[in-house]
Amino acid sequence: MADTADTRTPAEIEADIRRRREVLAETLDEIGVRVHPKTIVGDAKAKVVSNIDNTLGRAYVQVNRVVSDVRAQFVDEEGAPRLERVVPVALVAVGLVGLLALGARRRRG
Repeated sequence: MADTADTRTPAEIEADIRRRREVLAETLDEIGVRVHPKTIVGDAKAKVVSNIDNTLGRAYVQVNRVVSDVRAQFVDEEGAPRLERVVPVALVAVGLVGLLALGARRRRG
């Protein structure tokens, strides 16, 4: 069986202990920073802001896509209005506004 006795000198052992203490102290300092309430709150705020930014970004892209799709229905590639689509929608809108105005007038009168 091999000899497992430590062949280091006392000075080497003390130097090793010093190095290990320094590493342990650094590790404890890092843990202290990570579990500090200000760090936890800061990390949580950063995650929330990131999630909000991502959500708003996706919402913006989605709304932009819908607006572009609707615009494409009423305007041709050259930017000219498609009268065969604009006129019926305008007539429906005018009719709805007229009905709403008539209903409001009847409630008052």
